[in-house]
Amino acid sequence: MTLVANRTDRELLEAAQAGDEQAFALLHDHYRPLVFRIALRTLGRTDDAEDICQEVFFRLYRQPPQLNDHPHALRLWLARVTTNAALNLLRSQRRARFHWSRLLRLDQLFDDQRPTAEWNETSLLVQSVLEKLSDRDRALLALRVSGFSYEEIAMLLDLRPTSVGTLLARAERRFRERYRALLGENGEEVRE
Repeated sequence: MTLVANRTDRELLEAAQAGDEQAFALLHDHYRPLVFRIALRTLGRTDDAEDICQEVFFRLYRQPPQLNDHPHALRLWLARVTTNAALNLLRSQRRARFHWSRLLRLDQLFDDQRPTAEWNETSLLVQSVLEKLSDRDRALLALRVSGFSYEEIAMLLDLRPTSVGTLLARAERRFRERYRALLGENGEEVRE
């Protein structure tokens, strides 16, 4: 079990259900960065990611999961709920604003440095490419870059664990092909 403030997730959830607001606050403070990161990487917009965070933690408060003995059961549940909520938002709004460059250069988001013009141009190109990918491809790429294992991705997206590697490779290939094609359309040199 994951320990948060010397208590397991299960103990904190039980305490929260019994009305212990501090227990829920500990869970929120511990897991909010993960939920926000997944939502941001999937949606690409801070305000949408904030909305998803609120939705996920409201659901955790109102309908907490029954945790099994898996050491990361709550982490996996939160990742699944976050991914599903983010994909539902994408589908309902029929937009695919996803900033792949932020996944690759997440450190720049938190630096005080201003992004370069080249970085901004790359970000726009990447966003254009990702808008053309399927929701599943975006979710696969976002979860993998967020550090989830193939087994965890399989569980979160209801896939066979043996197919995750292949699906990720295909998603990455489609991204590269579309990115190279877009670079070519913009009259830039396409490098291998």
